[in-house]
Amino acid sequence: MKFREIITKSGTHILAGKDAKNNEELVKITKPSEEVFHTVKPGSPFVKIVGKPKRGDIKKAAIFCAKYSRDWKKNKKDVKIHRFKGKDIYKKDYMEIGTFGVKKFKIINIKKEDLLK
Repeated sequence: MKFREIITKSGTHILAGKDAKNNEELVKITKPSEEVFHTVKPGSPFVKIVGKPKRGDIKKAAIFCAKYSRDWKKNKKDVKIHRFKGKDIYKKDYMEIGTFGVKKFKIINIKKEDLLK
């Protein structure tokens, strides 16, 4: 299954899962050093920047994640996004498909105005 994909002006590829199973596939191919994004609330794609991000790529990826989230679709308000590295993702046997734990993260607040652009 293919991922959603955007290519930034700087040529960076950003990938997003389409559903829980696709999120599993995306996380499996994520390198330890790659930047990954997911909404603070459940119900969004996992989004990753392929390789090293360039200027503006972090915000672009966070907006991409927020636009496809349940939080944005239901509330149409600012969306909080977790930003973390591939090495910080873990999976326990009892976790459902598409569900992961994260050891360390930062929070990015994506404004409603950025999502309406």
